Amino acid sequence: MPEEQISSLSRRKIAMLIDGDNAQSSLLPQMLVEAGKYGMVTVRRIYGDWTTPNMNSWKDVLNFHAIQPIQQFRYTIGKNATDSAMIIDAMDIMHSRVVDGFCLVSSDSDYTRLATRIRESGIFVMGIGEKKTPKPFVNACDVFVYTENLVTEAKPAKPRIRKPTTTNSGKKKEEKEEKEEADPMPILEKAFEMAVQEDGWARLDHMGNALYQLDPGFDPRTYGQRQLSRLVGNLKDYFEMRSQETDGSNLFYVKMKE
Repeated sequence: MPEEQISSLSRRKIAMLIDGDNAQSSLLPQMLVEAGKYGMVTVRRIYGDWTTPNMNSWKDVLNFHAIQPIQQFRYTIGKNATDSAMIIDAMDIMHSRVVDGFCLVSSDSDYTRLATRIRESGIFVMGIGEKKTPKPFVNACDVFVYTENLVTEAKPAKPRIRKPTTTNSGKKKEEKEEKEEADPMPILEKAFEMAVQEDGWARLDHMGNALYQLDPGFDPRTYGQRQLSRLVGNLKDYFEMRSQETDGSNLFYVKMKE
């Protein structure tokens, strides 16, 4: 691992718990980016009754983003079954002290007391939900992100699953996909969004940590460079770089150009 990516190992660890009945599967990548701004999302779980058709939209993205599905049967028709299971898991995780923060993805006011209890313990808690989310739940969180603000952002391409084929059209499709995968900008832009500070600059080592959250298989050598700093430095049309000496070592900072 390049040296600029071996830092901030003590950053906040976050548990993302998703109420599958009250969240949008199409926004999962953006939600991970938002949570990644506040730490490393180490615990990733989604709750719902996976025997019902309304959960089908999640199935394609769960494996790609390493989200663990938790089955919770509905005891009553029309009643959200995930509340109690998600709340019990959250308290277990909190007392196990394996994380330093929580991200609760839901628009349901039933999680208000959970958010309050987590915050009372001195643990960071953020929420992600629609603008219709009741104010008590919003105000119980340290940070709350409205999904309507995420919809306006450019949606990333859906995960591609390659299938072996011998047809000419299939070969052309694979060549096109390989060309798209050789473009580092989509993942670099997401990593920058996760690491950027209020002044518009992001530390390169923080970007490196974000890249590994987005794709643990990320490697600058995939794009012809041995170091992340050289990869970003060669993208002069997109990024501006500067260095700053701190405690005898140089830190690199990155800014996206307009």
